[in-house]
Amino acid sequence: AMRHLPYFCRGEVVKGFGRGSKELGIPTANFSEQVVESFPSDISTGIYYGWACVGNGDVHKMVLSIGWNPFYKNFKKSVETHIIHTFKEDFYGEILSIVIIGYIRPEKNFDSLEALISAIQEDIEEAKRQLDLPEHLKLKEDNFFHLPEGKIVSNH
Repeated sequence: AMRHLPYFCRGEVVKGFGRGSKELGIPTANFSEQVVESFPSDISTGIYYGWACVGNGDVHKMVLSIGWNPFYKNFKKSVETHIIHTFKEDFYGEILSIVIIGYIRPEKNFDSLEALISAIQEDIEEAKRQLDLPEHLKLKEDNFFHLPEGKIVSNH
């Protein structure tokens, strides 16, 4: 799973299933199918951590799920990023840049929504711990996060 890391990825934020915020209280940013399909096909599904940036905004810690979300029995693979930061509003249509640095755990099913939420909270805590390590902090400053001024990054 680790040979692809760090993995740099950028794409437009699209509407997901509308579950993250509503059911889980944990909002996630979803990439379009094209971006998801561009991920290495042999990257392991599961939960990862890394850095994320919306547009030219600040770089924040994030936790990321790659996979089928067994709890929700999805048919399409999804890549969902939970940015560990409170945003005042939705950012659909914005460009999300992420660097995936490390792997937390494989994807698994849960008996209840509560169990899922509690696992996600643990993933968030683990991500915060890992990202405070000096070797991970340096990627937060990567030039990848600085979109060139005036570059057309979306097709609106």
